[in-house]
Amino acid sequence: MAPSAPRTRAAAALRMKQIDLDNQSHTIRCLRAQLATERRGLATMKKEHEDTQVALEASLKVIVGLTEIGLSMSKKIERMKAKKQQARESHVVCHQKFQACIQEAEDLMQAQHLIIEALVEEKDSLLQTIQGLQEANGAPDPFDDEWEEEPEEHPEEE
Repeated sequence: MAPSAPRTRAAAALRMKQIDLDNQSHTIRCLRAQLATERRGLATMKKEHEDTQVALEASLKVIVGLTEIGLSMSKKIERMKAKKQQARESHVVCHQKFQACIQEAEDLMQAQHLIIEALVEEKDSLLQTIQGLQEANGAPDPFDDEWEEEPEEHPEEE
C-alpha cells in the first residue's frame, strides 16, 4: 500500500521542524557555551581590573608620599642655600672688617715708624747740639756710642 501524500508531507514537515528545533537547540547550546566563556573572560578581566585599580591606588599613595618628601627636601635645600648665602655674606663682612683692622694696624705702624724716625732725627740733632755746646764749653763727651755695662752684684747663695 502506498502512503498517502498528505501524510508524507506532514511527516516531512514535522521532520523538518524537528531538524530546525535540533539545529536551534545546538545553536543555543553553542551560544550558551560562548556566553559562559565570555562571562569567565569578563570575570577574569574584572578581577584584573580590580587588581590594577588597587595597584594604581597604591602607586598613587606612593607618588603622593614621594611628592611630599620631595617638597620637604626642596624646602630644606632652599633653607640650606639661604643659610649658605648668609654665611657667605657674613664671611665677606667679617673679611672686610678684618682687612680694615689690618689696614688700620698697618697705618698705625707706619705712623709709629715715622714718629720713631722723627724722634731718632731729633735725638741726633739734640746730641749734635749737646756736643756742640760741650765743645764750646770745653767739656768731655758724656755720650759715646759704647756703653759700659755695670756688673750687677749678686750675693752668692750658700
